[in-house]
Amino acid sequence: MEYAKLSDKVSARIREDVLNEKYKAGEKIPSEPELMKIYEVGRSTIREAIKSLAMSGILKVQQGAGTFINAGFPIQTIDQRLRNADFDEINAVRKLLEEEIVKLAVENHTPSHLEEIEKQLVTRRQAIMNEDHVACTNADIAFHTAIARASLNNVLADLYQNFTHTIRSFFSKRELQGTLHFAISHHLHEDLFKAIKAKRKEQALRIIKTILDNNY
Repeated sequence: MEYAKLSDKVSARIREDVLNEKYKAGEKIPSEPELMKIYEVGRSTIREAIKSLAMSGILKVQQGAGTFINAGFPIQTIDQRLRNADFDEINAVRKLLEEEIVKLAVENHTPSHLEEIEKQLVTRRQAIMNEDHVACTNADIAFHTAIARASLNNVLADLYQNFTHTIRSFFSKRELQGTLHFAISHHLHEDLFKAIKAKRKEQALRIIKTILDNNY
């Protein structure tokens, strides 16, 4: 049992080294003796780790040639892929995600969820009044995150959380516009809150689509 845990740890370390481009796509990794020295483990542990990584598609073992990083395997973490994706890709996934989140929030919200959503809505309005772009960005993201938590689906909420750094980056590009972008969409955010609170699913979905279609 301890042996299996050790090979898993080595697999994780090799994978991390691949992600950090210590070993690059298409390149041959060090030989078994070298890997044993690098990771300070025995040959059997290295072989189990390589076998595991080969099964997951990260490594490709070529008899007589050695073991290579699979150039065709998407080895980036989700965070890295989000950072490298273009806006249209991000927005398409965000639409699917937020529409499902809103639908579930309408069905599953509790009074405490509504309280948090409304709190962030008030903070958003105040930030607009203060013409504070950073505060607007923070409040807008917190507002949508609160809706995600109200869905009661932790996986969806965590996925949305992964999108927030991308959304924040998008808003930062509009900083020269001040808070106008947030001001012209605030009534839609208020209407979204009211629709969720009243459990008007179709109305809530129409509003979130309008928000997303206009990149608000």
